[in-house]
Amino acid sequence: MLKYKRHFVCLIMLMAGLAPQVVLAMASDWDENEHVKVRIISAVDGVGYQESILLGLHFQLKPGWKIYWRSPGDAGFPPEPVWDGSENLKDTNISWPMPTRFSILGLETLGYKNEVVLPLAAKIAQPGQPLRLNSKIRYLACEEICIPYEAKITLDVPSGSAQPGEFVDLIESYAGRVPGTGDRHGLSIVKTVLLMGGEDPLVQIEARSHRPFVSPDVFVEGPKEVIFGKPKVALSGDGMRAVLTVMGIGLKPDELEGADLVLTLVDENRAMEVPVPLRFGELIEASETRVAMKTPLWQILLYAILGGLILNLMPCVLPVLSVKLLSVISYGGREAASVRFGFLATAAGIVTSMLVIAVALIGLKAAGMAVGWGIQFQQPLFLAFMALIVALFAYNLFGLFEIYLPQRLSDVSLRATDRPAATGHFMTGAFVTLLATPCSAPFVGTAVGFALSRETAEIISVLAALGVGLALPYLVVAAFPRLATALPRPGKWMNVLRQVMGVALAATVIWLLTVIAVQIGAEGAYVLAAMLALIGVLLLTTRLPRSRLGRHAGKLVLALSMAALAVPVVHMPSTRTAVHAETGRWQAFERTEIDRLVAFGKTVFVDVTASWCITCQVNKRVVLDTQPVAGWLDENDVVAMRADWTRPNQDITNYLANFGRFGIPFNVVYGPNAPQGIVLPELLTREIVVQAAIKSDSKSKITSR
Repeated sequence: MLKYKRHFVCLIMLMAGLAPQVVLAMASDWDENEHVKVRIISAVDGVGYQESILLGLHFQLKPGWKIYWRSPGDAGFPPEPVWDGSENLKDTNISWPMPTRFSILGLETLGYKNEVVLPLAAKIAQPGQPLRLNSKIRYLACEEICIPYEAKITLDVPSGSAQPGEFVDLIESYAGRVPGTGDRHGLSIVKTVLLMGGEDPLVQIEARSHRPFVSPDVFVEGPKEVIFGKPKVALSGDGMRAVLTVMGIGLKPDELEGADLVLTLVDENRAMEVPVPLRFGELIEASETRVAMKTPLWQILLYAILGGLILNLMPCVLPVLSVKLLSVISYGGREAASVRFGFLATAAGIVTSMLVIAVALIGLKAAGMAVGWGIQFQQPLFLAFMALIVALFAYNLFGLFEIYLPQRLSDVSLRATDRPAATGHFMTGAFVTLLATPCSAPFVGTAVGFALSRETAEIISVLAALGVGLALPYLVVAAFPRLATALPRPGKWMNVLRQVMGVALAATVIWLLTVIAVQIGAEGAYVLAAMLALIGVLLLTTRLPRSRLGRHAGKLVLALSMAALAVPVVHMPSTRTAVHAETGRWQAFERTEIDRLVAFGKTVFVDVTASWCITCQVNKRVVLDTQPVAGWLDENDVVAMRADWTRPNQDITNYLANFGRFGIPFNVVYGPNAPQGIVLPELLTREIVVQAAIKSDSKSKITSR
């Protein structure tokens, strides 16, 4: 008998040990009727010390039956829960997943069929205490007839730890269908107008998307006296722009002017929601498209060539001026054929590398990834590689080693040949292209924006034209080689020039290290800088006589180079949406906040920038952050927002794409008179900023002083 008692005790202890692993599903009983059943489910197994927990109103409907959205349309009413008698409940807030439009006998209604979970945020009165929910949910279920129901539901959530429960995935899946700001899906509403004339109000909405629309729809909510119907939709040729025209019934246009609307834009599984004030405006032409789309291809190619030529004068290209200058001087006294050959090879390197970038962008676009001009500078590994290459260029110019690098920089000394190797000159062109791509220039933004919104043939042709423009100075020298051969032959004076140009490249390395510091932190940048400095020391030992270390310097330099490229991987930053928070007069970019501020009559200036964009930094230091402009912005109460694109940021990428832009710098001014925004040129002046702000303000409260 004692033996059985011992076995029984062991069994009880085993069951007790397993008991804590059993998780009770946090769900109420179903309240069922013939057509619908509903219950409350919880995303957590306990209240814990949370101030709010996530719940869900879970509806399951028989085939053919539906319930209604918060704004039901021509008929019906949405589910209306009442929480009388609940304990430890402070407040609730229901979120509404995007609905389906139902068209029956000329009636337009919005709602849900089959199954839906309405996410419900329950605020806790006393965190740490259990929650008891007593709910009466009044709702209308319809098929060919409509039947009102009332469900009575009770759910107890204990005070234990707020661990994710059985229903967390179900609730979050429907929470993901709740319309957001649109940035996540690349959707935006850029203009909303109330048309004058007619008995019934007619509202036009211009929407844009970073990928072609499929079946756009819009749900309009406004004053209770007005019911808005199904929109008429007109798409642009590329499908990236939609004009939706909606008629309202219940008020006259004059009575609706000034009303606040809530617009919910839906396209397949994408949705966005935005509040807008309704104002009279001119008819939006359905045939209107982006400027780039209306411009013929030959004109875009001309823009690309001009943009590439101007890119040679932009601050982004200043770091490679030393390479360009030395390449010209090195031809002093040479034969014309040798000069022509070298410059044609460099031009070929520029155009070919631009085509390589085009192919890479086509591949990224085909894979559904974000594309942009200069996005390779968002990757710390690429920056580390460029810092290493430029540092080796500088060490070569300082005379620490002689090796045939791009353009055969060693060739700029007294050594001159009749026919330099094509590989060196070709690689110089590639080097010029890589350092020229971080920033945009006049005409470049228009051309690249056109290309990246079109198909493969346009991308290749436009970027090839851009390469031709960038290579145009080299092609001119190749056509007129006397421009280079007339220079004196290289001599001792070249050694001084090499040192000066080496300093210029060293400054480029420092710039790249500062960008890396922003992306992966100062510690990683310091480690990389130390490695690059050590590589220089090792190369110096090769110049010292009888140096044992110098014998193995080559292997050590190769090992250190590999280690330097590993630094960004080791110091890879956490996934953050922004590189740093803006302080002072500049606030962090937030797309939905722009609409709200403009609705309240504010003027908003947006600066899209990055640490790797030299033109952006020039705009900051010469214009935006100087006292004349910064003080003027403060005096006139202009809200200044800065979007930092130093690291990949999908919201900023989508924002740029909505304007047909894929590169920076990019600046926009919004105001009551320009809610869709006024795009500014790449290079800013005080006058450009001030005049755009004045133009965007309908009340003219802004002065130019």
